[in-house]
Amino acid sequence: MNQRSLYKTIESFDSKKFSSTEEMLAHIIHQIVSNDRIEIRGGRVWKLDASKFSYEVIAQHGVVEKIKPHFSIKVDEYKMFKQIALHRTIVAKETNEYLRSKGILKYSATGVGEVVNVKGVDLYQYILSFNTDVQHENVAPTLNIISLAVTSMMKNRKIERSTSQLQKDLDKAREIQKSILPAHELQFHNYEMFGISIADRIVGGDFFDYIMSEEKDRVGIVIGDAASKGISAAVQALYVSGALRMGASYQTKISNLIHNINELVHHTFSDDRFLTLFYAELTNDQKGLCVYVNAGHSSPIVYRAATRTTEFLEATGNIVGPFPKQLYRSEGIMLAKGDIMLLYTDGVSEAMDTLGIQYSEGRLAAKLIEYRNEKAQNIARLLVEDVQIHNAKSKYSDDKTIVVVKRVK
Repeated sequence: MNQRSLYKTIESFDSKKFSSTEEMLAHIIHQIVSNDRIEIRGGRVWKLDASKFSYEVIAQHGVVEKIKPHFSIKVDEYKMFKQIALHRTIVAKETNEYLRSKGILKYSATGVGEVVNVKGVDLYQYILSFNTDVQHENVAPTLNIISLAVTSMMKNRKIERSTSQLQKDLDKAREIQKSILPAHELQFHNYEMFGISIADRIVGGDFFDYIMSEEKDRVGIVIGDAASKGISAAVQALYVSGALRMGASYQTKISNLIHNINELVHHTFSDDRFLTLFYAELTNDQKGLCVYVNAGHSSPIVYRAATRTTEFLEATGNIVGPFPKQLYRSEGIMLAKGDIMLLYTDGVSEAMDTLGIQYSEGRLAAKLIEYRNEKAQNIARLLVEDVQIHNAKSKYSDDKTIVVVKRVK
């Protein structure tokens, strides 16, 4: 399961009301262990007891031998607790004799919630530890994504308890959303473009933009999707959109541009506030060169007029934010007359009907072929309409954004 899919799977576990954070974490552990695609056999929730300077097991689930109720370990007697606050996730040999007697030979754990300072030591409020058969090199990335998703859920619950304050910010949030999005339509030399963005709530984390060079000889097309929702997502989208505009003005390589954006987001936002991003650049040359970087975003679809076939532009780098010093690879394609490039967020491809059936990339590609002779504006509107009909009666929905780029001459 890729990073984005794993994140959304964990996020989907927050589907009911919980009386406490501990109840929510116990539910999440149960769902993770029960999900065959995540490849985890057992899990435990450890809670920090600041007064005793220790962690206590408060929930456990899976086909593993159970730890005795209220089992706890002193922070000073277990160096892993302090290391998790530094690295978020630790994968190492288990050193506690009691845990080893229960068949736990590998320590695979990740911190969730806020980091608090107790007796001068930074510690996570909660730790999730797991029994897994996943190979050593693949465990840490999986646990990191679980940590990001669960921490985001915990923060969102805290925000939702402050509804009255959020209501006061709604007018400002609407203005933020308006300032992110450009005019829908853009004509650029041999190309026509049209974008539509629909927020699931009053504001959302999707955004797109057209970034024109001063000489009008090149244009950047960007689409992004912040992992969170609502006001915090809109703020992050505004920040990244502004940073892209500023960075693009220096005419740097787009791989370096996205690398710099990743560093900015990493140092500005908490790890769970990541985003996916696709950035493409077109010029006024006749050959139709399009250079792009896909930072963990939903794979854009390219329709080829000559063959009436479609292809996908896969990721060329990781999601933006949580992981510093990431390298992003740029790729190039040629767009001929009649070719279409469709950019979209996962709120489009993963939109579900009442039976839980996703709209899917395959249906998007088929519809793109069906609408190939339409103008970019009509293609975008027809696609959005079809997705909205599919998703109309579903209980789950997400922000939806589509940008169509068509070479017309």
